[in-house]
Amino acid sequence: EYAEFLHCKSKKFTDFDEVRQEIEAETDRVTGTNKGISPIPINLRVYSPHVLNLTLIDLPGITKVPVGDQPQDIEYQIKDMILQFISRESSLILAVTPANMDLANSDALKMAKEVDPQGLRTIGVITKLDLMDEGTDARDVLENKLLPLRRGYIGVVNRSQKDIDGKKDIRAALAAERKFFLSHPAYRHMADRMGTPHLQKVLNQQLTNHIRETLPSLRSKLQSQLLSLEKEVEEYKNFRPDDPTRKTKALLQMVQQFGVDFEKRIEGSGDQVDTLELSGGARINRIFHERFPFELVKMEFDEKDLRREISYAIKNIHGRGCRTGLFTPDLAFEAIVKKQVVKLKEPCLKCVDLVIQELINTVRQCTSKLGSYPRLREETERIVTTHIREREGKTKDQILLLIDIELSYINTNHEDFIGFANAQQRNTQTNKKRAIPNQVRPPAPRSSLVAWGRGCRRVGSSPLPGNGISPLKPKAISLGSTLPGTGRRQDRHLLPAPCPGCRGQRTWRRDLCLTSTSLPSSTQSKDPDSNLCPAFPEQTENEDGAQENTFSMDPQLERQVETIRNLVDSYVGIINKSIRDLMPKTIMHLMINN
Repeated sequence: EYAEFLHCKSKKFTDFDEVRQEIEAETDRVTGTNKGISPIPINLRVYSPHVLNLTLIDLPGITKVPVGDQPQDIEYQIKDMILQFISRESSLILAVTPANMDLANSDALKMAKEVDPQGLRTIGVITKLDLMDEGTDARDVLENKLLPLRRGYIGVVNRSQKDIDGKKDIRAALAAERKFFLSHPAYRHMADRMGTPHLQKVLNQQLTNHIRETLPSLRSKLQSQLLSLEKEVEEYKNFRPDDPTRKTKALLQMVQQFGVDFEKRIEGSGDQVDTLELSGGARINRIFHERFPFELVKMEFDEKDLRREISYAIKNIHGRGCRTGLFTPDLAFEAIVKKQVVKLKEPCLKCVDLVIQELINTVRQCTSKLGSYPRLREETERIVTTHIREREGKTKDQILLLIDIELSYINTNHEDFIGFANAQQRNTQTNKKRAIPNQVRPPAPRSSLVAWGRGCRRVGSSPLPGNGISPLKPKAISLGSTLPGTGRRQDRHLLPAPCPGCRGQRTWRRDLCLTSTSLPSSTQSKDPDSNLCPAFPEQTENEDGAQENTFSMDPQLERQVETIRNLVDSYVGIINKSIRDLMPKTIMHLMINN
Protein backbone atom coordinates (compact mmCIF):
# COMPACT_ATOMS: atom_id res chain seq x y z
CA GLU A 1 0.00 0.00 0.00
CA TYR A 2 1.16 3.51 -0.80
CA ALA A 3 -0.03 7.12 -1.21
CA GLU A 4 0.41 9.75 -3.94
CA PHE A 5 -0.04 13.52 -3.91
CA LEU A 6 -1.22 15.40 -6.97
CA HIS A 7 1.47 18.02 -6.44
CA CYS A 8 4.13 15.25 -6.19
CA LYS A 9 3.05 12.90 -9.00
CA SER A 10 6.37 11.12 -9.40
CA LYS A 11 6.77 10.26 -5.72
CA LYS A 12 5.09 7.37 -3.85
CA PHE A 13 4.79 7.54 -0.05
CA THR A 14 4.85 4.23 1.82
CA ASP A 15 5.35 5.70 5.27
CA PHE A 16 2.20 7.44 6.43
CA ASP A 17 4.18 9.59 8.85
CA GLU A 18 5.75 11.15 5.78
CA VAL A 19 2.28 11.60 4.33
CA ARG A 20 1.24 13.52 7.44
CA GLN A 21 4.38 15.68 7.26
CA GLU A 22 3.84 16.40 3.53
CA ILE A 23 0.27 17.55 4.23
CA GLU A 24 1.53 19.97 6.90
CA ALA A 25 4.36 21.19 4.64
CA GLU A 26 2.05 21.79 1.67
CA THR A 27 -0.40 23.64 3.93
CA ASP A 28 2.39 25.94 5.13
CA ARG A 29 3.55 26.55 1.55
CA VAL A 30 0.10 27.64 0.40
CA THR A 31 -1.28 29.42 3.48
CA GLY A 32 1.80 30.38 5.50
CA THR A 33 2.84 29.22 8.93
CA ASN A 34 0.39 31.29 10.99
CA LYS A 35 -2.96 29.50 10.55
CA GLY A 36 -3.94 30.98 7.19
CA ILE A 37 -6.56 29.30 4.97
CA SER A 38 -6.89 28.55 1.24
CA PRO A 39 -9.70 27.08 -0.91
CA ILE A 40 -7.14 25.12 -2.98
CA PRO A 41 -7.45 21.42 -1.94
CA ILE A 42 -4.56 19.03 -1.32
CA ASN A 43 -5.19 15.93 -3.43
CA LEU A 44 -4.09 12.64 -1.83
CA ARG A 45 -4.72 9.14 -3.20
CA VAL A 46 -4.27 6.03 -1.01
CA TYR A 47 -3.89 2.61 -2.73
CA SER A 48 -4.44 -0.38 -0.40
CA PRO A 49 -6.31 -3.71 -0.32
CA HIS A 50 -7.75 -2.67 3.05
CA VAL A 51 -9.64 0.44 1.87
CA LEU A 52 -12.82 0.92 -0.16
CA ASN A 53 -13.35 2.93 -3.35
CA LEU A 54 -14.31 6.26 -1.85
CA THR A 55 -13.61 9.93 -2.55
CA LEU A 56 -13.57 12.00 0.62
CA ILE A 57 -13.20 15.80 0.82
CA ASP A 58 -12.11 16.92 4.29
CA LEU A 59 -13.45 20.44 4.85
CA PRO A 60 -12.26 22.76 7.65
CA GLY A 61 -14.36 23.49 10.70
CA ILE A 62 -16.01 26.90 10.99
CA THR A 63 -13.81 29.41 12.82
CA LYS A 64 -15.73 32.07 14.74
CA VAL A 65 -12.82 34.24 15.94
CA PRO A 66 -9.79 34.93 13.69
CA VAL A 67 -6.36 34.05 15.08
CA GLY A 68 -2.86 34.50 13.69
CA ASP A 69 -2.82 35.69 10.08
CA GLN A 70 -6.45 34.82 9.51
CA PRO A 71 -8.60 37.63 8.04
CA GLN A 72 -11.38 39.30 10.02
CA ASP A 73 -14.04 37.68 7.84
CA ILE A 74 -12.58 34.18 8.32
CA GLU A 75 -15.99 32.78 9.28
CA TYR A 76 -17.65 33.92 6.05
CA GLN A 77 -14.72 32.78 3.90
CA ILE A 78 -14.85 29.26 5.36
CA LYS A 79 -18.64 29.12 4.93
CA ASP A 80 -18.35 30.14 1.27
CA MET A 81 -15.66 27.49 0.75
CA ILE A 82 -17.82 24.77 2.34
CA LEU A 83 -20.90 25.78 0.33
CA GLN A 84 -18.94 25.45 -2.93
CA PHE A 85 -18.48 21.73 -2.25
CA ILE A 86 -21.70 20.70 -0.49
CA SER A 87 -23.96 22.50 -3.01
CA ARG A 88 -23.20 19.95 -5.74
CA GLU A 89 -26.14 17.61 -6.27
CA SER A 90 -23.81 14.68 -6.99
CA SER A 91 -22.16 14.77 -3.54
CA LEU A 92 -23.12 13.31 -0.17
CA ILE A 93 -22.76 15.42 2.96
CA LEU A 94 -21.23 14.12 6.19
CA ALA A 95 -22.52 16.39 8.94
CA VAL A 96 -20.05 15.76 11.77
CA THR A 97 -21.20 16.87 15.24
CA PRO A 98 -19.57 16.13 18.65
CA ALA A 99 -21.81 14.26 21.11
CA ASN A 100 -20.99 16.64 23.97
CA MET A 101 -22.54 19.53 22.06
CA ASP A 102 -26.24 20.34 21.68
CA LEU A 103 -27.39 19.01 18.32
CA ALA A 104 -29.62 22.06 17.79
CA ASN A 105 -26.48 24.25 17.73
CA SER A 106 -24.66 22.18 15.11
CA ASP A 107 -23.19 24.37 12.35
CA ALA A 108 -22.69 21.31 10.14
CA LEU A 109 -26.37 20.30 10.27
CA LYS A 110 -27.46 23.90 9.77
CA MET A 111 -25.39 24.36 6.59
CA ALA A 112 -26.40 20.91 5.29
CA LYS A 113 -30.07 21.85 5.73
CA GLU A 114 -29.53 25.03 3.70
CA VAL A 115 -28.42 23.11 0.58
CA ASP A 116 -30.33 19.86 1.28
CA PRO A 117 -33.58 20.89 3.02
CA GLN A 118 -35.18 17.42 2.59
CA GLY A 119 -32.12 15.60 3.94
CA LEU A 120 -31.73 13.36 0.87
CA ARG A 121 -27.94 13.74 0.71
CA THR A 122 -27.05 14.22 4.40
CA ILE A 123 -25.56 11.57 6.70
CA GLY A 124 -25.15 12.47 10.39
CA VAL A 125 -21.92 11.47 12.16
CA ILE A 126 -21.72 11.76 15.98
CA THR A 127 -18.21 11.82 17.49
CA LYS A 128 -16.78 11.96 21.06
CA LEU A 129 -19.40 9.66 22.49
CA ASP A 130 -16.87 8.58 25.13
CA LEU A 131 -16.52 12.18 26.40
CA MET A 132 -20.15 12.75 27.37
CA ASP A 133 -20.99 13.52 31.00
CA GLU A 134 -21.95 10.58 33.20
CA GLY A 135 -25.65 9.86 33.10
CA THR A 136 -26.08 11.29 29.61
CA ASP A 137 -26.02 9.57 26.23
CA ALA A 138 -26.84 10.19 22.55
CA ARG A 139 -29.27 7.29 22.18
CA ASP A 140 -32.17 9.41 20.91
CA VAL A 141 -29.92 11.04 18.33
CA LEU A 142 -28.44 7.76 17.06
CA GLU A 143 -31.91 6.20 16.87
CA ASN A 144 -32.88 9.13 14.57
CA LYS A 145 -35.61 10.38 16.94
CA LEU A 146 -34.40 13.83 18.01
CA LEU A 147 -33.61 15.41 14.63
CA PRO A 148 -34.47 12.85 11.93
CA LEU A 149 -32.40 12.46 8.77
CA ARG A 150 -33.34 10.35 5.74
CA ARG A 151 -30.00 8.50 5.88
CA GLY A 152 -29.75 8.39 9.69
CA TYR A 153 -26.85 8.87 12.14
CA ILE A 154 -23.71 6.80 12.82
CA GLY A 155 -21.67 7.11 16.01
CA VAL A 156 -17.84 6.81 16.11
CA VAL A 157 -15.14 7.00 18.77
CA ASN A 158 -11.84 8.35 17.42
CA ARG A 159 -8.40 8.46 19.00
CA SER A 160 -7.90 11.17 21.60
CA GLN A 161 -5.09 13.69 21.34
CA LYS A 162 -3.18 11.67 23.93
CA ASP A 163 -3.52 8.54 21.77
CA ILE A 164 -2.30 10.47 18.70
CA ASP A 165 0.68 11.86 20.57
CA GLY A 166 1.41 8.37 21.89
CA LYS A 167 1.11 7.00 18.33
CA LYS A 168 -1.58 4.53 19.19
CA ASP A 169 -2.10 2.01 16.37
CA ILE A 170 -5.19 2.37 14.16
CA ARG A 171 -6.11 -1.30 14.62
CA ALA A 172 -5.91 -0.93 18.40
CA ALA A 173 -8.06 2.21 18.16
CA LEU A 174 -10.71 0.34 16.13
CA ALA A 175 -10.71 -2.51 18.66
CA ALA A 176 -11.16 -0.04 21.54
CA GLU A 177 -14.04 1.60 19.65
CA ARG A 178 -15.73 -1.77 19.14
CA LYS A 179 -15.34 -2.60 22.83
CA PHE A 180 -16.86 0.76 23.85
CA PHE A 181 -20.09 0.22 21.90
CA LEU A 182 -20.48 -3.43 23.08
CA SER A 183 -19.96 -2.50 26.73
CA HIS A 184 -22.05 0.70 26.88
CA PRO A 185 -25.62 -0.05 28.05
CA ALA A 186 -27.15 2.73 25.87
CA TYR A 187 -25.46 1.63 22.63
CA ARG A 188 -25.14 -2.14 23.17
CA HIS A 189 -28.27 -2.97 21.16
CA MET A 190 -27.03 -0.98 18.14
CA ALA A 191 -23.31 -1.82 18.30
CA ASP A 192 -23.39 -3.49 14.88
CA ARG A 193 -24.55 -0.19 13.36
CA MET A 194 -21.93 1.94 15.09
CA GLY A 195 -18.17 2.48 14.59
CA THR A 196 -15.75 3.52 11.87
CA PRO A 197 -15.84 0.20 9.88
CA HIS A 198 -19.63 0.41 9.62
CA LEU A 199 -19.34 4.06 8.54
CA GLN A 200 -16.95 3.03 5.73
CA LYS A 201 -19.36 0.38 4.45
CA VAL A 202 -22.37 2.69 4.64
CA LEU A 203 -20.55 5.46 2.81
CA ASN A 204 -19.34 3.10 0.08
CA GLN A 205 -22.80 1.61 -0.37
CA GLN A 206 -24.70 4.90 -0.30
CA LEU A 207 -22.21 6.62 -2.57
CA THR A 208 -22.57 3.76 -5.06
CA ASN A 209 -26.36 4.02 -4.90
CA HIS A 210 -26.18 7.78 -5.23
CA ILE A 211 -23.99 7.52 -8.32
CA ARG A 212 -26.41 4.99 -9.79
CA GLU A 213 -29.30 7.40 -9.22
CA THR A 214 -27.57 10.42 -10.69
CA LEU A 215 -25.85 8.60 -13.55
CA PRO A 216 -28.77 8.72 -16.08
CA SER A 217 -29.14 12.49 -15.86
CA LEU A 218 -25.37 12.88 -15.94
CA ARG A 219 -25.17 10.66 -19.03
CA SER A 220 -27.85 12.63 -20.89
CA LYS A 221 -26.15 15.91 -20.00
CA LEU A 222 -22.82 14.65 -21.29
CA GLN A 223 -24.43 13.36 -24.49
CA SER A 224 -26.09 16.71 -25.23
CA GLN A 225 -22.78 18.50 -24.66
CA LEU A 226 -21.03 15.99 -26.91
CA LEU A 227 -23.55 16.52 -29.72
CA SER A 228 -23.19 20.29 -29.56
CA LEU A 229 -19.40 19.99 -29.66
CA GLU A 230 -19.52 17.59 -32.61
CA LYS A 231 -21.79 19.98 -34.47
CA GLU A 232 -19.41 22.85 -33.80
CA VAL A 233 -16.45 20.73 -34.94
CA GLU A 234 -18.33 19.89 -38.15
CA GLU A 235 -18.76 23.59 -38.87
CA TYR A 236 -15.06 24.26 -38.44
CA LYS A 237 -13.91 21.37 -40.67
CA ASN A 238 -14.30 23.47 -43.81
CA PHE A 239 -13.61 26.77 -42.09
CA ARG A 240 -11.73 29.36 -44.14
CA PRO A 241 -10.84 32.52 -42.24
CA ASP A 242 -10.70 34.63 -45.41
CA ASP A 243 -14.07 33.54 -46.74
CA PRO A 244 -15.91 36.81 -47.59
CA THR A 245 -19.32 35.23 -47.04
CA ARG A 246 -18.49 34.58 -43.37
CA LYS A 247 -17.38 38.16 -42.93
CA THR A 248 -20.56 39.45 -44.52
CA LYS A 249 -22.66 37.16 -42.35
CA ALA A 250 -20.89 38.29 -39.18
CA LEU A 251 -21.29 41.94 -40.21
CA LEU A 252 -25.02 41.54 -40.84
CA GLN A 253 -25.48 39.74 -37.53
CA MET A 254 -23.77 42.54 -35.59
CA VAL A 255 -25.72 45.27 -37.37
CA GLN A 256 -28.96 43.37 -36.84
CA GLN A 257 -28.13 42.97 -33.16
CA PHE A 258 -27.46 46.71 -32.93
CA GLY A 259 -30.94 47.40 -34.31
CA VAL A 260 -32.52 44.98 -31.84
CA ASP A 261 -30.65 46.53 -28.89
CA PHE A 262 -31.62 50.05 -29.95
CA GLU A 263 -35.29 49.13 -30.22
CA LYS A 264 -35.23 47.38 -26.85
CA ARG A 265 -33.68 50.40 -25.14
CA ILE A 266 -36.31 52.71 -26.60
CA GLU A 267 -39.21 50.36 -25.87
CA GLY A 268 -37.89 49.55 -22.38
CA SER A 269 -37.36 45.78 -22.69
CA GLY A 270 -33.57 45.60 -22.80
CA ASP A 271 -31.58 42.65 -21.51
CA GLN A 272 -29.60 44.93 -19.19
CA VAL A 273 -31.89 47.04 -17.01
CA ASP A 274 -30.16 50.07 -15.52
CA THR A 275 -31.03 50.41 -11.83
CA LEU A 276 -28.97 53.56 -11.19
CA GLU A 277 -30.53 56.09 -13.58
CA LEU A 278 -33.09 56.51 -16.34
CA SER A 279 -31.95 55.66 -19.85
CA GLY A 280 -33.25 55.37 -23.40
CA GLY A 281 -37.01 55.48 -23.79
CA ALA A 282 -37.58 56.33 -20.12
CA ARG A 283 -35.58 59.56 -20.44
CA ILE A 284 -37.42 60.50 -23.65
CA ASN A 285 -40.73 59.85 -21.88
CA ARG A 286 -39.66 62.15 -19.05
CA ILE A 287 -38.80 64.87 -21.59
CA PHE A 288 -42.27 64.57 -23.13
CA HIS A 289 -44.30 64.59 -19.92
CA GLU A 290 -42.14 66.46 -17.38
CA ARG A 291 -39.45 68.57 -19.00
CA PHE A 292 -41.47 69.99 -21.92
CA PRO A 293 -44.50 71.00 -19.76
CA PHE A 294 -42.03 72.58 -17.33
CA GLU A 295 -40.49 74.63 -20.16
CA LEU A 296 -43.98 75.85 -21.11
CA VAL A 297 -44.75 76.87 -17.53
CA LYS A 298 -41.35 78.55 -17.21
CA MET A 299 -42.30 80.73 -20.17
CA GLU A 300 -44.76 82.68 -17.98
CA PHE A 301 -45.06 86.30 -19.08
CA ASP A 302 -44.66 89.34 -16.87
CA GLU A 303 -48.09 90.51 -15.72
CA LYS A 304 -47.18 94.17 -15.70
CA ASP A 305 -45.68 94.12 -19.20
CA LEU A 306 -48.60 92.11 -20.56
CA ARG A 307 -51.16 94.58 -19.25
CA ARG A 308 -49.16 97.49 -20.65
CA GLU A 309 -49.00 95.78 -24.05
CA ILE A 310 -52.76 95.19 -23.97
CA SER A 311 -53.45 98.83 -23.08
CA TYR A 312 -51.14 100.07 -25.86
CA ALA A 313 -52.82 97.73 -28.34
CA ILE A 314 -56.29 99.00 -27.36
CA LYS A 315 -55.22 102.64 -27.57
CA ASN A 316 -53.49 102.19 -30.93
CA ILE A 317 -56.52 100.41 -32.37
CA HIS A 318 -58.89 103.16 -31.19
CA GLY A 319 -56.56 105.79 -32.64
CA ARG A 320 -56.80 109.57 -32.02
CA GLY A 321 -55.54 108.89 -28.47
CA CYS A 322 -58.01 111.34 -26.88
CA ARG A 323 -60.94 108.95 -26.76
CA THR A 324 -61.63 105.48 -25.40
CA GLY A 325 -63.84 103.09 -27.37
CA LEU A 326 -67.05 101.80 -25.92
CA PHE A 327 -66.38 98.20 -27.00
CA THR A 328 -63.40 95.93 -26.39
CA PRO A 329 -61.54 95.54 -29.71
CA ASP A 330 -60.99 91.94 -30.81
CA LEU A 331 -57.97 93.01 -32.88
CA ALA A 332 -56.10 93.73 -29.64
CA PHE A 333 -56.93 90.22 -28.42
CA GLU A 334 -55.62 88.64 -31.63
CA ALA A 335 -52.43 90.70 -31.59
CA ILE A 336 -51.61 89.73 -28.01
CA VAL A 337 -52.48 86.04 -28.54
CA LYS A 338 -50.29 85.78 -31.62
CA LYS A 339 -47.40 87.33 -29.77
CA GLN A 340 -47.78 84.74 -26.98
CA VAL A 341 -48.10 81.83 -29.44
CA VAL A 342 -44.89 82.84 -31.22
CA LYS A 343 -43.07 82.43 -27.91
CA LEU A 344 -43.90 78.70 -27.99
CA LYS A 345 -41.36 78.10 -30.74
CA GLU A 346 -38.36 78.21 -28.42
CA PRO A 347 -39.47 75.51 -25.88
CA CYS A 348 -40.76 73.29 -28.71
CA LEU A 349 -37.44 73.36 -30.57
CA LYS A 350 -35.60 72.84 -27.29
CA CYS A 351 -37.69 69.71 -26.67
CA VAL A 352 -36.60 68.33 -30.06
CA ASP A 353 -32.95 69.02 -29.22
CA LEU A 354 -33.27 67.16 -25.91
CA VAL A 355 -34.82 64.12 -27.61
CA ILE A 356 -32.08 64.10 -30.27
CA GLN A 357 -29.41 64.13 -27.57
CA GLU A 358 -31.02 61.15 -25.86
CA LEU A 359 -31.23 59.25 -29.17
CA ILE A 360 -27.56 59.86 -29.88
CA ASN A 361 -26.62 58.72 -26.36
CA THR A 362 -28.69 55.57 -26.86
CA VAL A 363 -26.92 54.88 -30.17
CA ARG A 364 -23.55 55.13 -28.45
CA GLN A 365 -24.65 52.77 -25.70
CA CYS A 366 -25.83 50.19 -28.25
CA THR A 367 -22.61 50.37 -30.28
CA SER A 368 -20.52 49.59 -27.20
CA LYS A 369 -20.89 45.90 -28.10
CA LEU A 370 -18.98 46.65 -31.31
CA GLY A 371 -15.90 47.68 -29.34
CA SER A 372 -13.83 44.89 -30.92
CA TYR A 373 -14.43 46.49 -34.33
CA PRO A 374 -13.66 50.20 -33.91
CA ARG A 375 -14.12 51.07 -37.61
CA LEU A 376 -17.49 49.32 -37.74
CA ARG A 377 -18.56 51.04 -34.54
CA GLU A 378 -17.48 54.47 -35.80
CA GLU A 379 -19.21 53.99 -39.16
CA THR A 380 -22.40 52.71 -37.51
CA GLU A 381 -22.56 55.73 -35.21
CA ARG A 382 -21.89 58.10 -38.12
CA ILE A 383 -24.60 56.65 -40.38
CA VAL A 384 -27.29 56.51 -37.68
CA THR A 385 -26.41 59.95 -36.26
CA THR A 386 -26.53 61.46 -39.76
CA HIS A 387 -29.99 59.98 -40.28
CA ILE A 388 -31.13 61.39 -36.92
CA ARG A 389 -29.90 64.84 -37.95
CA GLU A 390 -31.80 64.57 -41.23
CA ARG A 391 -34.98 63.74 -39.36
CA GLU A 392 -34.27 66.63 -36.99
CA GLY A 393 -34.73 69.17 -39.78
CA LYS A 394 -38.02 67.64 -40.94
CA THR A 395 -39.32 67.39 -37.36
CA LYS A 396 -38.49 71.01 -36.55
CA ASP A 397 -40.09 72.19 -39.82
CA GLN A 398 -43.25 70.28 -38.93
CA ILE A 399 -43.35 71.74 -35.40
CA LEU A 400 -42.87 75.28 -36.72
CA LEU A 401 -45.63 74.53 -39.20
CA LEU A 402 -47.93 73.52 -36.33
CA ILE A 403 -47.29 76.85 -34.60
CA ASP A 404 -47.79 78.76 -37.87
CA ILE A 405 -51.10 76.92 -38.28
CA GLU A 406 -52.15 78.09 -34.81
CA LEU A 407 -51.19 81.65 -35.80
CA SER A 408 -53.13 81.53 -39.06
CA TYR A 409 -56.56 81.33 -37.47
CA ILE A 410 -57.68 82.35 -33.99
CA ASN A 411 -60.60 80.01 -33.31
CA THR A 412 -62.79 81.94 -30.88
CA ASN A 413 -65.54 79.33 -31.36
CA HIS A 414 -63.50 76.65 -29.61
CA GLU A 415 -65.57 74.73 -27.07
CA ASP A 416 -63.08 75.49 -24.26
CA PHE A 417 -62.82 79.22 -25.03
CA ILE A 418 -64.58 81.38 -22.45
CA GLY A 419 -65.77 84.07 -24.89
CA PHE A 420 -66.18 87.81 -24.39
CA ALA A 421 -69.31 87.56 -22.22
CA ASN A 422 -67.73 85.13 -19.76
CA ALA A 423 -64.51 87.15 -19.71
CA GLN A 424 -66.39 90.31 -18.74
CA GLN A 425 -68.39 88.42 -16.13
CA ARG A 426 -65.19 86.99 -14.65
CA ASN A 427 -63.76 90.50 -14.62
CA THR A 428 -66.74 91.76 -12.62
CA GLN A 429 -66.49 88.89 -10.14
CA THR A 430 -62.79 89.51 -9.67
CA ASN A 431 -63.34 93.19 -8.97
CA LYS A 432 -66.03 92.38 -6.39
CA LYS A 433 -63.64 90.08 -4.54
CA ARG A 434 -60.93 92.69 -4.56
CA ALA A 435 -63.15 95.52 -3.28
CA ILE A 436 -62.62 96.50 0.36
CA PRO A 437 -65.81 95.89 2.42
CA ASN A 438 -67.74 98.92 3.77
CA GLN A 439 -65.41 101.38 2.04
CA VAL A 440 -66.85 104.75 1.15
CA ARG A 441 -65.43 107.27 -1.18
CA PRO A 442 -63.35 109.61 0.93
CA PRO A 443 -64.27 113.27 0.78
CA ALA A 444 -61.71 115.64 -0.62
CA PRO A 445 -59.64 116.71 2.38
CA ARG A 446 -59.02 120.28 3.17
CA SER A 447 -55.44 119.78 2.46
CA SER A 448 -54.53 116.75 0.35
CA LEU A 449 -51.43 115.30 -1.22
CA VAL A 450 -51.12 115.17 -4.96
CA ALA A 451 -48.40 113.52 -6.99
CA TRP A 452 -46.30 115.99 -8.89
CA GLY A 453 -42.69 116.72 -9.58
CA ARG A 454 -40.55 115.18 -6.82
CA GLY A 455 -43.07 113.68 -4.44
CA CYS A 456 -46.23 114.36 -2.41
CA ARG A 457 -46.84 118.05 -1.81
CA ARG A 458 -49.42 119.64 0.46
CA VAL A 459 -51.96 121.69 -1.47
CA GLY A 460 -54.84 123.72 -0.07
CA SER A 461 -57.75 125.43 -1.79
CA SER A 462 -55.40 128.04 -3.19
CA PRO A 463 -52.01 127.91 -4.86
CA LEU A 464 -49.03 127.25 -2.61
CA PRO A 465 -47.99 130.52 -1.02
CA GLY A 466 -44.61 131.90 -1.67
CA ASN A 467 -43.40 129.64 -4.46
CA GLY A 468 -45.22 131.09 -7.42
CA ILE A 469 -45.87 127.65 -8.82
CA SER A 470 -49.36 126.35 -9.35
CA PRO A 471 -49.86 122.73 -8.43
CA LEU A 472 -50.04 120.09 -11.16
CA LYS A 473 -53.24 118.28 -11.86
CA PRO A 474 -53.58 115.43 -9.33
CA LYS A 475 -53.05 111.99 -10.79
CA ALA A 476 -55.56 109.35 -9.79
CA ILE A 477 -55.80 105.58 -9.78
CA SER A 478 -59.07 104.57 -11.38
CA LEU A 479 -61.52 101.72 -11.07
CA GLY A 480 -59.91 98.32 -10.49
CA SER A 481 -56.48 99.53 -11.62
CA THR A 482 -53.01 98.33 -10.77
CA LEU A 483 -50.64 100.36 -8.63
CA PRO A 484 -47.87 101.66 -10.88
CA GLY A 485 -44.66 99.74 -10.53
CA THR A 486 -46.15 97.08 -8.27
CA GLY A 487 -48.46 94.88 -10.37
CA ARG A 488 -50.91 94.93 -7.37
CA ARG A 489 -54.65 95.53 -7.80
CA GLN A 490 -56.32 98.50 -6.10
CA ASP A 491 -59.95 98.83 -5.02
CA ARG A 492 -62.77 100.21 -7.12
CA HIS A 493 -62.78 103.78 -5.74
CA LEU A 494 -60.86 106.69 -7.08
CA LEU A 495 -57.89 107.39 -4.90
CA PRO A 496 -55.00 109.78 -5.33
CA ALA A 497 -51.96 108.13 -6.87
CA PRO A 498 -49.04 107.26 -4.63
CA CYS A 499 -45.87 109.24 -4.82
CA PRO A 500 -42.84 107.79 -6.64
CA GLY A 501 -41.38 106.67 -3.33
CA CYS A 502 -44.52 104.70 -2.42
CA ARG A 503 -44.91 103.46 -5.97
CA GLY A 504 -41.79 101.32 -5.86
CA GLN A 505 -42.81 99.52 -2.67
CA ARG A 506 -44.59 96.15 -2.36
CA THR A 507 -47.15 97.64 0.10
CA TRP A 508 -48.56 101.14 -0.40
CA ARG A 509 -49.32 102.86 2.89
CA ARG A 510 -52.50 104.81 2.11
CA ASP A 511 -52.67 106.09 5.66
CA LEU A 512 -49.32 107.85 5.17
CA CYS A 513 -49.72 108.92 1.57
CA LEU A 514 -53.38 109.90 0.99
CA THR A 515 -53.68 112.91 3.23
CA SER A 516 -51.51 115.33 5.06
CA THR A 517 -54.03 116.37 7.68
CA SER A 518 -52.51 113.87 10.10
CA LEU A 519 -48.92 114.91 9.47
CA PRO A 520 -46.96 116.40 12.36
CA SER A 521 -46.58 120.10 12.19
CA SER A 522 -42.85 119.69 11.74
CA THR A 523 -43.43 118.00 8.41
CA GLN A 524 -45.81 120.71 7.12
CA SER A 525 -43.11 123.08 6.12
CA LYS A 526 -43.79 126.09 4.06
CA ASP A 527 -41.14 124.92 1.68
CA PRO A 528 -42.98 122.75 -0.82
CA ASP A 529 -39.83 120.74 -1.49
CA SER A 530 -39.74 119.59 2.11
CA ASN A 531 -43.32 118.25 2.17
CA LEU A 532 -42.42 114.86 0.75
CA CYS A 533 -44.21 111.61 1.50
CA PRO A 534 -43.70 110.84 5.22
CA ALA A 535 -43.56 107.12 4.44
CA PHE A 536 -40.34 107.57 2.47
CA PRO A 537 -38.71 110.86 3.51
CA GLU A 538 -35.74 110.48 1.16
CA GLN A 539 -36.97 110.38 -2.43
CA THR A 540 -35.26 110.96 -5.74
CA GLU A 541 -36.50 111.76 -9.19
CA ASN A 542 -37.62 108.65 -11.06
CA GLU A 543 -36.48 108.85 -14.68
CA ASP A 544 -39.11 106.33 -15.69
CA GLY A 545 -41.84 108.16 -13.86
CA ALA A 546 -43.47 109.46 -16.96
CA GLN A 547 -43.42 106.02 -18.61
CA GLU A 548 -44.90 104.35 -15.53
CA ASN A 549 -47.60 106.95 -15.15
CA THR A 550 -48.79 106.33 -18.66
CA PHE A 551 -50.02 102.98 -17.38
CA SER A 552 -52.65 104.68 -15.20
CA MET A 553 -55.97 104.14 -16.98
CA ASP A 554 -59.54 105.19 -16.78
CA PRO A 555 -62.16 102.65 -15.63
CA GLN A 556 -63.39 101.89 -19.17
CA LEU A 557 -59.89 101.11 -20.45
CA GLU A 558 -59.09 99.06 -17.37
CA ARG A 559 -62.18 96.93 -17.86
CA GLN A 560 -61.20 96.31 -21.46
CA VAL A 561 -57.64 95.37 -20.42
CA GLU A 562 -58.95 92.92 -17.84
CA THR A 563 -61.38 91.39 -20.33
CA ILE A 564 -58.69 90.84 -22.95
CA ARG A 565 -56.37 89.53 -20.23
CA ASN A 566 -58.95 86.83 -19.36
CA LEU A 567 -59.47 86.00 -23.03
CA VAL A 568 -55.72 85.66 -23.61
CA ASP A 569 -55.41 83.36 -20.57
CA SER A 570 -58.18 81.13 -21.89
CA TYR A 571 -56.95 80.91 -25.48
CA VAL A 572 -53.26 80.45 -24.60
CA GLY A 573 -54.28 77.62 -22.27
CA ILE A 574 -56.05 75.92 -25.21
CA ILE A 575 -52.96 76.34 -27.41
CA ASN A 576 -50.65 74.96 -24.70
CA LYS A 577 -52.88 71.93 -24.22
CA SER A 578 -52.88 71.26 -27.95
CA ILE A 579 -49.10 71.69 -28.28
CA ARG A 580 -48.42 69.43 -25.28
CA ASP A 581 -50.44 66.72 -27.02
CA LEU A 582 -49.08 67.16 -30.56
CA MET A 583 -45.37 67.58 -29.74
CA PRO A 584 -44.71 63.98 -28.51
CA LYS A 585 -46.78 62.57 -31.38
CA THR A 586 -44.90 64.58 -33.98
CA ILE A 587 -41.48 63.65 -32.59
CA MET A 588 -42.41 59.98 -32.28
CA HIS A 589 -43.75 59.78 -35.85
CA LEU A 590 -41.12 61.81 -37.68
CA MET A 591 -38.04 60.90 -35.65
CA ILE A 592 -38.12 58.00 -33.17
CA ASN A 593 -40.35 55.55 -35.06
CA ASN A 594 -38.58 56.39 -38.29
